[in-house]
Amino acid sequence: MTQTPHGSDPSDRLAPQDPRDATPSQYPVPADVPSGPVGGYPGSGAGSGTGVDTGAPVEKAPVEDTAVPRDKTPSTGTPEPVPAAPEPRQVTRAGMVWTAVASALVVLILLIIFILQNQVYVQVKFFGLEGAVPLGVALFIAAVGGGVLVAIAGAARIVQLRLATHRQRVRLAGQGTRTR
Repeated sequence: MTQTPHGSDPSDRLAPQDPRDATPSQYPVPADVPSGPVGGYPGSGAGSGTGVDTGAPVEKAPVEDTAVPRDKTPSTGTPEPVPAAPEPRQVTRAGMVWTAVASALVVLILLIIFILQNQVYVQVKFFGLEGAVPLGVALFIAAVGGGVLVAIAGAARIVQLRLATHRQRVRLAGQGTRTR
């Protein structure tokens, strides 16, 4: 059988319905439970009304409802301007272009520094051609040549995928006209 403690039975007319209206004797606090302010805020326990360390009375501050924004000043009754919520940042094309340009400039500056620091001439042979070129320039030309090869391979794959998509659209369009 379950027992309902005194003060929480709704049919008990002698017990207060709101626990905040109860007297301390109705809800005894065990000795090992700290009472008084918690974290510097006045509490409602047995030690309410006194400071934690000194025992001095604690002044209770008026409680303000922060959930509802005030729209009128108490002295004049005129509406206060309610600050607008900050708008979320939107990613724009101009912002993306600016970021890309800034990143490219940083890479170019690093590349210029690399080329200037590697001015030692090296012998380069390519398909029977020979010549002396600064090391930084030779490596830059090699990197650009690799990038061109990757761009050609990527372009070929894009053309291949577009042709396959076009063929599929033509096939589906031809099937649609036959069924109707």
